[in-house]
Amino acid sequence: MNDAEPPWPGTARPPEPAWVPEPSPWAPNWAAAPPVPIAPPRSRLWGAVGGVMIAVLAFSLIAVTIPRRVDGQALAAQGADTGHAYSGTGKTPKPVPETARNPLLGAGISPGPATCTLPELGRAPEQLKTYYRTLVDCLEQSWRPALAKVNEPTLPATVSVTLPEHSACGAAPTENEAVAYYCGGDTTIYAPTDWMLSDAGLNKARHIATIAHEYGHHVQRESGILSAAADKMTSPDENSTADKEVVRRIELQANCFGALFLAAVAGSGSISRSLANAAVADYGRADNSDTHGSREHQLSWAKAGYDGKTTKACDTWSAPVSEVS
Repeated sequence: MNDAEPPWPGTARPPEPAWVPEPSPWAPNWAAAPPVPIAPPRSRLWGAVGGVMIAVLAFSLIAVTIPRRVDGQALAAQGADTGHAYSGTGKTPKPVPETARNPLLGAGISPGPATCTLPELGRAPEQLKTYYRTLVDCLEQSWRPALAKVNEPTLPATVSVTLPEHSACGAAPTENEAVAYYCGGDTTIYAPTDWMLSDAGLNKARHIATIAHEYGHHVQRESGILSAAADKMTSPDENSTADKEVVRRIELQANCFGALFLAAVAGSGSISRSLANAAVADYGRADNSDTHGSREHQLSWAKAGYDGKTTKACDTWSAPVSEVS
């Protein structure tokens, strides 16, 4: 397309049209995502289930609320697999409960190339389900070599466009609490049709950015990063300053992992370089949040993954507090 690129995030946004063209491939690398209205704030569900405290070794639910407000609590499922450190003996892959020292964040690790042949994006539930499942298959194809290289699990993630009354993570959040969320207990990304369309319309960049972020949480679960992060939490909720910092490091890394995938697939299949640029820029449209970080940092960590192209660039755990505020 040769349309001019829309302005950088933060400028006034006109109402969303029925269809938004992709940005120009000749536009600057960090052009904004196509304009859509910012919806009213929604909070993030992040609570405990069945009396399980946040200090357990695995998070089970991570919800994305871009661009809503993302206050909330962490949710851990009963009987969650805590994982064990890999000993290097060639045995079955195991998650390693480490954050900064996780093997996935070692030098030279990155998602591999993949050609995402996505179907047409539409408003019907079956169309969205097919679109998301195809995208998740592509995410898995891209991330599998990185996890396999460090002998960490590569369990497949599933996606659902309907909201269950209960899941492995307990009661589902309400529409006022999430737009989409990841449940580690059943390795499922829940992206209810009505919620996603209300937030993203038919903006492909926004749909891709959201699902890639949620899959980033799946990568964190598989690698053991989430279990190690849970160990750092000191209370059953995230109201303490220290716990909110841990949550921000989790969320900012998920943005970085999402953009890392986009860097690996940009320019092939259905994800053109201009669409990938717009999806990365979309991470910068969220509100400031004490659990997700400032708008500036939500974008800067996405850019770190997109430009750095290795998981090491997504090490939010070693970053000073000033970079994850």
